[in-house]
Amino acid sequence: MSQQSDIESADDLGETDGVAAPPDPKSLQHKKEPSHTRTAKVVNHEPHHGGSIPVSIAMMLVTLGVVYGDIGTSPMYVTKALLAGQGGIMNVTEEFVLGALSLVIWTVTLLTTVKYVLISLKADNHGEGGIFALFSLVRRFGKWLIIPAILGGSALLADGVLTPAVTITTAVEGLRTIPEMHALIGDNQMNVVAITLVIVCILFAVQRAGTSKIGRAFGPVMTFWFLFLGVSGLVYVLGNPIILLAINPLYGIQFLFSSHNLAGIMILGSCFLATTGAEALYSDMGHVGRGNIYATWPFVKVCLILNYLGQGAWLLANQGNADLAAVSDLNPFFQMLGGGIRPFSVILSALAAIIASQALITGAFSLVSEASRLDLMPHMQIFYPAETKGQLYIPMVNYVMWVGCVIVVLLFQSSAHMEAAYGLAITITMLSTTVLLFFYLRKIRKLKVLPWVFLAFFLALEGFFFGSSLTKFFHGGYFTILLAALIMGIMLSWYAGTAVERRQATLLPVRNYLKQLERLRDDTTYDLVSDNLIYLTNDTNTDYLDRDILYSILDKHPKRARAWWFVNVEVMDDPYTHAYSVESFGTDYVFRVHLFLGYKVNQRVNAYLRQVVTDLSATGELPVQVHDYSVYKKPGPIGSFRFCMLRKTLAPESDVDPRERTAIALKYAIRSVAGSPVRWYGLENSSVFIEYVPLFIKFTTVNKLTRIAPDERP
Repeated sequence: MSQQSDIESADDLGETDGVAAPPDPKSLQHKKEPSHTRTAKVVNHEPHHGGSIPVSIAMMLVTLGVVYGDIGTSPMYVTKALLAGQGGIMNVTEEFVLGALSLVIWTVTLLTTVKYVLISLKADNHGEGGIFALFSLVRRFGKWLIIPAILGGSALLADGVLTPAVTITTAVEGLRTIPEMHALIGDNQMNVVAITLVIVCILFAVQRAGTSKIGRAFGPVMTFWFLFLGVSGLVYVLGNPIILLAINPLYGIQFLFSSHNLAGIMILGSCFLATTGAEALYSDMGHVGRGNIYATWPFVKVCLILNYLGQGAWLLANQGNADLAAVSDLNPFFQMLGGGIRPFSVILSALAAIIASQALITGAFSLVSEASRLDLMPHMQIFYPAETKGQLYIPMVNYVMWVGCVIVVLLFQSSAHMEAAYGLAITITMLSTTVLLFFYLRKIRKLKVLPWVFLAFFLALEGFFFGSSLTKFFHGGYFTILLAALIMGIMLSWYAGTAVERRQATLLPVRNYLKQLERLRDDTTYDLVSDNLIYLTNDTNTDYLDRDILYSILDKHPKRARAWWFVNVEVMDDPYTHAYSVESFGTDYVFRVHLFLGYKVNQRVNAYLRQVVTDLSATGELPVQVHDYSVYKKPGPIGSFRFCMLRKTLAPESDVDPRERTAIALKYAIRSVAGSPVRWYGLENSSVFIEYVPLFIKFTTVNKLTRIAPDERP
């Protein structure tokens, strides 16, 4: 598995904003003559439209295994939640069944099919989906749009922690519907908790294998799962075809305001559970491609609707059944299956629950990656296990979600308690996505009337769902809201801290300092720090450098070297790009190097830089660096290497608003746990030193000291 990372922030290497566009393929060649071309990062905010949409059988299978897990397991608990809200099977009526199922069917149709599949999937940023990818497209239309982006992204990540816990716990509890397993597990809920924790730990442990491998393993299982849902539901539908009336939306609207609806408007909170995987579907687009979602969603939706209708037909056939009324926590999904097939269905549902968790986990990886590109989160180590750049793995995110899921299982223990917390945060994400999609449709797609219709309709619809879900707050919803607030706090702190840094960031022209650097190179009154002193920077402008770098070399004890190297790394869309460009500014002691490395290429900067130095030495652009001591009998023409990593610090005397000082302090605290760039860039065995430079902000006036005699005291 090859290692890759996004570039570290300005605190270490320089801030990044946007997505790097690859240089012209013809320029991606090793250059042995000086390059005087300027390499610039191109930020393209326009989505891709038109052209063919790739679809393949293999990737459709991966799509079924990766994308639909969350929404595909909703039949396990949606009807159960609706039944509980109605007061149990003794209160089941034909009006309830037809009306409730109509609400479920049209919730899935309007939110998942219309909003996400037909509209949202077209709003991709270089193939990536999710709320942060959408924000990157529309951010230039208003600074305030950062608010719904951060709010929605935080809520989705928080809900992603809860999803594996609730789906796996629900499936494990299904074991109790099998007499033999009930005898083994008993009514002790801690046995369910223990089994759930084992499955959760295995799930997160295998994430390192990559989305593609997991998808190929899960794809056949989920294909069979959806066929099972469709066939098991169709059997009951054929036995009681009156249930097909639920497809008519009028039944749902009438029931919502009917006296037969014992849950009132709050029934929408249970209906909303049927579409909680829609936002994850959008986030996972980068993993599987839009075309494969288009090709598989009709099959998935038909199977889901058939199963919901089948459960409704079973309820109609068993309304008022006293024996079933005695069953605690009655779940129509399992109860409608015969005793012979139920053990098989429980095992299959457990596998589907595991796969449901996968959809949110892979979606979280994509979201965090996009947030890092937008400087809303620290830049973390990223692995690309597959041949597609969209399929990624972020160890830090995996570990945090792993711990979060374990806490949720131990805190809530039963699926009934978890369901109370489930879905509330995701309504916030959907509302945020609606606002951002409005700007996408109006400003980028240049539509006139449709954006306003879209905004009014979906804000009203999702507002109803949000209001009905608020009743869950004190029953468990507080957990996801608090978790979302924590994630949002991290994003806001990082964003605010970055804004303060950018106000003081200054780029200086390299050519203005060449003479000073030449004098320093020849000034033997200073010790030689290294033959080659290297600074890593994220700025792609060849002719300019961050003032902090030049301040480190010249103002802090001058760092004499035979050659100074200023290197930046750009991650390319082609997986195996190996290229570099170099600008010497007409000198033999200052070199600006751009490394273009594919996302599958291991970023061993030390090794690649040694090749660059060797090339320049061979052409005479770099003088031979003679050294007297070596383990080799005949030392080579290249001297020692030393890397300098810069860290900014805020001086106590800096004239900064207390709120801004807090934001910077929090950003640096977050950065300290995000990972080390020394490891990302393959410098573990290199000579590296970290230097702290002041964050150049206006300083407060310090009162002058009054000199007194040695024998006096003030």
